[in-house]
Amino acid sequence: MIYIKKAEEIDAIRESCRIVAETLNLVKKFVKVGITTGELDKIAEDHILSRGGTPAFKGYRQVGTPPFPGTLCLSLNDAVVHGIPGDKQVQSGDLVSIDCGVKKNGYFGDGALSVLVGEDTQKQRLMDVTEKSLYLGIQQAVVGNRVHDISHAVQEYVEANGFSVVRALCGHGVGKYLHEDPSIPNYGVKGTGKKLQNGMTLAIEPMVNMGRYDVYEMRDGWTIRTVDGQPSAHFEHTILINGQEPEILTVE
Repeated sequence: MIYIKKAEEIDAIRESCRIVAETLNLVKKFVKVGITTGELDKIAEDHILSRGGTPAFKGYRQVGTPPFPGTLCLSLNDAVVHGIPGDKQVQSGDLVSIDCGVKKNGYFGDGALSVLVGEDTQKQRLMDVTEKSLYLGIQQAVVGNRVHDISHAVQEYVEANGFSVVRALCGHGVGKYLHEDPSIPNYGVKGTGKKLQNGMTLAIEPMVNMGRYDVYEMRDGWTIRTVDGQPSAHFEHTILINGQEPEILTVE
């Protein structure tokens, strides 16, 4: 079921999204050699709680999985998404993807970004292409278009640059629940999928691999990795379809 949000609901979602953006930008500053993913997670949780929010991912369950133990999903290098925070130290050359969800006043926001520690030309290009594909997808999130117009824009740009979009995972509606309809894959045929309407709030999130798009789930029940061991990047915004221009909600 697709939820069309009312004005007061949008205001609540906007507040949760603002905290997501604050948290991502804060944590990004601390991503340096030697810090652990657990320490980054604590920084995020403390900030979210200080703003009256709740970490949306902590305790979240999928069918057949244990509850997610962290505030953030912290995924390094060949880990695509859903990496569990812990004792792992960040090293020079790491590509660190940070995914954050916040619930406040009963409504959710969701966002992600990737950070490169040190210098690596190939990883930087992967990140740049992934981020640009996100904004190209967002441009298609207007009334009159369909879900797969977003998908096609992402896929076309990514593949033109020699990378691959993950097909086993996708973006989604968000707001009233952390995951809502419609699903928003990062590949698809232009002009297909559900119609986009005013009042829809969507989490658009390209997950882009340097190599093949194939991924697998680790035994921890959460972490998703690339099959070929090549790095992956992840960028995400929650957006509102509102008139002719989509509004990005995950901003400070």
